[in-house]
Amino acid sequence: MSPLAWSPSFSETEWDQSLNARLDALAFDVIVEQPRTAVENLALDETLLYAVAEGRRGPTFWLWDWSERAVILGSYQSVAAEFDAAVARREGFGFARRVSGGGAMVVEPGRTITYSLIVPEAVVEGLSFRQSFAFLDMWVIRALRGLGIPATYRPINDIISPVAKIGGAAQCRRRRTVLHHVTMAYSLDGVMMWELLRLDTPRTSEKAVPSAVKRVSPLSDYTDLPQPVLRERLAAAFAGMYTSSPSTVTPGEWADARERMKTKFSTEDWMFRVE
Repeated sequence: MSPLAWSPSFSETEWDQSLNARLDALAFDVIVEQPRTAVENLALDETLLYAVAEGRRGPTFWLWDWSERAVILGSYQSVAAEFDAAVARREGFGFARRVSGGGAMVVEPGRTITYSLIVPEAVVEGLSFRQSFAFLDMWVIRALRGLGIPATYRPINDIISPVAKIGGAAQCRRRRTVLHHVTMAYSLDGVMMWELLRLDTPRTSEKAVPSAVKRVSPLSDYTDLPQPVLRERLAAAFAGMYTSSPSTVTPGEWADARERMKTKFSTEDWMFRVE
């Protein structure tokens, strides 16, 4: 696959195109992970963020996969306001909380594509918050369009089709390092999702961040590629755009992630930090 050149017409947010050289100058570690539980994925995401921030690995692109059904909440979202626990139990969904903000995401094995870009904060220096989202997603817009999927970018953080939202991004910044991750729907049971998420429920606390009420337009509406093949094509597209080397999670990183699972991501204090 030959990704299309970036064009500002792909996005509602523009920037000085000379800034694209900032990504071109980086050498990325590319990690394509096997399916993991929600808590494993979220703990590993934070582990890799600090590994990059502390100079133990270079800028990193990693492609997640999911071994279970789950609702992933943003850092400050209310558990009670975001999803129906009875529907979750009936449909076999757990829940977990990520370190970044933003809205709730429904993830399922074989039906979701998620990736993270972890880069020095200097890469987005001079860009507005909105521009930083578009800038770090321009590779995937190019890749999807190269596959015939009519994706564009809509501020603040949506990847969209001409019909509706394909996926959304979230960010957090630690130690002058940006963690930018995106979840896209490959396929979707829309009826179940609207039953599961409390999209019409008002926030229950001043800190709670509600999910946006938006239709979802899954990637399978625009491609016949199976989800595993599409993941491979996206990873190959990223590696073709930027200097990169295949990498894997090290034993030390897995040990760190397991500790984060135990002391943070699996704890009630974290999971129910906003009830």
